[in-house]
Amino acid sequence: MTLQILRILLFLEIKAQRSMKRWTFIFISILFLTGCGKEKGIEYFTAEKAAHYFSEVEKICKDDDGKLWGENLYGPILFIDTKTRRLYSNVQDSQGILKPKGDIFTGTYPKEEVINYAREFGGTLYALAPVPDEEDYYTLTSRCIHGLFHCFQIEKGIDTPDYKTRHMGERTARLLLKMEWKALERAIRSPGEARKQAVRDALVFRSARQEIYPDYKKDENNFENYEGLASFTYMKLCTSSEKEYLRKLLDYYHMIYDFRSYTFSYGFVHGNLYAYLLDKKDFDFSGIESRDLDLGEALKDIYDVSLPEISRDIAGSLAFNYDIDIVKKEEKEREEQLREGLRRRTAPFIERPIVILELESPNFAFEAEDTDPVDTLGTIYETIRVSDNWGKLAVEEGGCLLSPDLQFLRIPAKNVEKENQHITGEGWHIVLNNNWELVRVEENYFIRELMP
Repeated sequence: MTLQILRILLFLEIKAQRSMKRWTFIFISILFLTGCGKEKGIEYFTAEKAAHYFSEVEKICKDDDGKLWGENLYGPILFIDTKTRRLYSNVQDSQGILKPKGDIFTGTYPKEEVINYAREFGGTLYALAPVPDEEDYYTLTSRCIHGLFHCFQIEKGIDTPDYKTRHMGERTARLLLKMEWKALERAIRSPGEARKQAVRDALVFRSARQEIYPDYKKDENNFENYEGLASFTYMKLCTSSEKEYLRKLLDYYHMIYDFRSYTFSYGFVHGNLYAYLLDKKDFDFSGIESRDLDLGEALKDIYDVSLPEISRDIAGSLAFNYDIDIVKKEEKEREEQLREGLRRRTAPFIERPIVILELESPNFAFEAEDTDPVDTLGTIYETIRVSDNWGKLAVEEGGCLLSPDLQFLRIPAKNVEKENQHITGEGWHIVLNNNWELVRVEENYFIRELMP
């Protein structure tokens, strides 16, 4: 190990001893665009097209008319052209930033602001819907419903955006999660008593995992409620039949099943699988009044399932009914792939000059399929947007490495240039807030707050 690396690790070790800070994670599907004003916009999406889709979303919400959640979900929406940051809204913001254009309102979304699915703009809470490069009815309408449901959660006080589920990167947690998924899929595909038995098996695997990782139970529930119920809602409302909804749900499940990292992805489909089975028993979703809903407990009650006192005692034998040998082989191959490429993938963030960013209260925007866990060093994100006390970072190429304790982020320090508060490197740029500066220590760089 070189002296340079030792100095970096010592710096990180000292910083890591600070008290843990509050985290907010934002996982969305389209977020890694520079928003450069010179870039050509999405041509098909005009003000007229926006008005059309506002009307379509309003019809979808009217057709449901509160049957699912007790109230009509339709409300303020912002379509965002992610190439130019052009905005199209159905509602004027309270501060008058947006300007009328025919029956809608237009404006520009701030270039460095993270795009998530529910965000205040101009003093108004909006559902944000990133516009896809190619027109697709389901994608456009479902993104609106996704955001509208998060707005509904916020307004009702049942939003739970804070969760830490890094244990889902561990082998035991992944094995039990896959067993639970396979049992849930069997339950969805089975009728009568066979469904009830598969539901019980899924709950045994769930309970066994939570016995092993008890400190993460609340975080699991939060993730599954916040994003799982959102995906359940937009899939159910934006499909024309149960057959179409079920096909999209299972396709989504199989896609996430193949991810190498579940930490920031599993909850999106997990809560949806549970919600589908609850819905088949006419569960009253409008009766959810607490952030602390446990979908597993709700499923256990509605299917009248009894669980053993200690689920770990029987989970192992049950696993043979769900292809455990195949799943173990999948996980072994995953671990081998991670080990084989470890040095090659981590070298740009350890062995070369780097920029080290300490994270205090960040917001993240990334795609789960672009994450790559790298053993004890953390997770590589191919593309990401981060906002924090020091400013905003956008990584468009080359990736970054986020530490396992989620307190430090590293990016390659290649071709670093600074102009006032704007710092650029190969594949990334940072806009620093006032009173923060970039400092160089030998070959590496750090961001620090200016001394008073």
